Amino acid sequence: MSKTITVIGGGPGGYVAAIRAAQLGAEVILVEKDRLGGTCLNRGCIPTKTLYKTAELMHQLKKGKEFAIFGIGEAEVDGERLYERRAKIVDTLVGGINQLIGSYPNIRLVCGEANIVSKDRVDILTADGQKESVETDAVVIATGSRPEMTETQGVDLEGVITSDELLALREVPKTLIVVGGGVIGLEFASIYQELGSHVILLASRILKNADKEIGRRLFPLLKKQGIEAYNDIRAKEIKKEGDALRVVAQYKSKDETVEVVGDYVLIASGRGPVYDGLNLETLGVEHDEKGIFINENFETNVEGIYAIGDVVKDNPQLAHVASAQGEAVAEYLMGHEPDIDMKAYPNCVFTLNEVAHVGFTEEELKESGMEYKASKFNFAANGKALSLGEGDGLVKILSTPEGKLLGAHILGPHANDLISECTLAIANNMGVKDVLRAIHAHPTLSETVAEATAGIFGKAIHIAPARRRK
Repeated sequence: MSKTITVIGGGPGGYVAAIRAAQLGAEVILVEKDRLGGTCLNRGCIPTKTLYKTAELMHQLKKGKEFAIFGIGEAEVDGERLYERRAKIVDTLVGGINQLIGSYPNIRLVCGEANIVSKDRVDILTADGQKESVETDAVVIATGSRPEMTETQGVDLEGVITSDELLALREVPKTLIVVGGGVIGLEFASIYQELGSHVILLASRILKNADKEIGRRLFPLLKKQGIEAYNDIRAKEIKKEGDALRVVAQYKSKDETVEVVGDYVLIASGRGPVYDGLNLETLGVEHDEKGIFINENFETNVEGIYAIGDVVKDNPQLAHVASAQGEAVAEYLMGHEPDIDMKAYPNCVFTLNEVAHVGFTEEELKESGMEYKASKFNFAANGKALSLGEGDGLVKILSTPEGKLLGAHILGPHANDLISECTLAIANNMGVKDVLRAIHAHPTLSETVAEATAGIFGKAIHIAPARRRK
């Protein structure tokens, strides 16, 4: 099938869509106004995980005596060198994607801003000021998202920043106030506490989309890490006092306020879609402030115009979801039936006690009235976790009474790696028996998943049997 596809946006959704379409024989025009890799690579996942590794090392150094190591001394993070390491890793990966795109002769990368004139024409203002019109058979919008500010009074003050500005700092703040208990807020709070900041966390709720038990157990672990954490609270006003910022916060459930002072205030209240200049209003593409509306095939209400990733309304704002959608929309446009389960996607949180989940939460199952069984296994009973000095947390498995897996929720060491087995099982409609048919290596953290799954039918070996009531 010969087809020309124009992809707008070179992030994890857009560049993957371009590559998959090219593999299937399409002529692809990939338009990116900045750098390939999007938010994930340049201002999100990768730079954050670079900081995370340094934070993890600092966390381990603080526990030296626990591992019988003495004489380490007082370790300190060099903010400038950390910035340089982050920049080097990002540049290396961006360069790699550029080379990858360049290896496909049927992908033409255009640096510029796109304006969709119609479903079969896109105008591009290139970086050097030239105007170009391209004819196309389909348009895929993959323009991503940007950080959003709250309406809190004082957010325009100097020192009140988003995640973009925080990642651009060449210093580690002495005191960092984080407003927001979602993924972004918690990751930066946990990371910067280990990098040497005194972190003050103001959260209205901890991980609102996760299983409530996970959020409930994570909160005291954040405090154990040293974070000055407040939950069920909202920032009401930010004031400038000399070089410092004062945040006034109000508890939601009681008539009490809290005032905290810091060098920077990170607003981590979420992200909003980027579709400026795409001409959506003139085209009649349905959208609102939350994103573009699409159907099950990623098509908007205007034939021939598609959207994927963070720019889509109510879409999970996850790089791996955008990439999966990029593959799927390319296959659909090239006449193939995509074979990816879009509902079974892992959510990963890189706090120092990692969090990961996939599938239904217990609250969702209760609300739906669906019958289910739950089983938990604590990392404290796993030999590998204890040898790592990471015995906090648990694995929680949810299934139907017959044993079909419905959800998995992990709080603890390497949760974001362990969740892949659970995602594979749920995406393929597997059950308890399917997971337990595979022998899990010992001693590994993967045994926690096996034990929690076995507990559904009371077969877990390292869980004491429930006491019978007399």
